[in-house]
Amino acid sequence: MFGFEVLQELKPNDEILEIIKNYYYTVRNGKIKHLKSTNLQFIEPTEYLIVYPYTLTIYEYKVNEIANKSFYIKEHKQKYNLKEIKQILIKLNI
Repeated sequence: MFGFEVLQELKPNDEILEIIKNYYYTVRNGKIKHLKSTNLQFIEPTEYLIVYPYTLTIYEYKVNEIANKSFYIKEHKQKYNLKEIKQILIKLNI
């Protein structure tokens, strides 16, 4: 059977948590897992699920050095950087 070993827990971003503190939300920590008996690694992103007043799912991946856009909004189907995510969340708060 295949087994996974958790190499690292990915913590939520404090800046995003500060912005979404006025919303109803849940956060699920990300993980970097290693598939035992192989050299494969899997990354589960940190998930911010805002449920009220808007429904928005934001995934935060470990930094991609090439694009530097480590956030993905499921509903928009687009990648963003931290500055763009902050602007989107602040606009929703108005």
